[in-house]
Amino acid sequence: MRILVIGGSPHEHGSSNMLAGEFIRGAEEAGHEVEVFDAAKADLHPCIGCDVCGTAGPCTFDDDMTQLKDRIRQADLLAFVTPLYYFSVSTQLKCVIDRFYSFNGELTMMRKKTVFIVAGWDSTDASYACIRSYYQQLCRYLDFQDQGMVIGRGCGTTSMTARSKHLAAAYDLGKGL
Repeated sequence: MRILVIGGSPHEHGSSNMLAGEFIRGAEEAGHEVEVFDAAKADLHPCIGCDVCGTAGPCTFDDDMTQLKDRIRQADLLAFVTPLYYFSVSTQLKCVIDRFYSFNGELTMMRKKTVFIVAGWDSTDASYACIRSYYQQLCRYLDFQDQGMVIGRGCGTTSMTARSKHLAAAYDLGKGL
């Protein structure tokens, strides 16, 4: 299976990327091909709702999303990775997801498999209700086939993440695909 990890953390060596690394290790050990797109380092413009694309492209912007669309088309599974920022996904990941608008219909028909990996400081379930709901609604709307989530509660620093059970959960999610 071809897996595209779409990372949304501005912290290259942060907790969400630690979890992603374990997910990748597990997926590669299971024989899957993994590619990473780092939204934080990409040249991406936010969707401005101009509707030039008409939800069927091309987008008015010619940036890294053009190449990302091709990588999404080739992938069998999309792994969305983000830190928890104010109860939702990071701006970097949200920018990618908002730009799905330019190929909404095509993306829906692809019925992509997806996973969701989140790292956040708080260890209470309530802090993750909105982000979990956001991902589930995204799956419903775009007809994504959810394959699992790792909600890294209490992963506010890399040392907290290293001591958590979430690294093993991320590895197991990748290995079990």
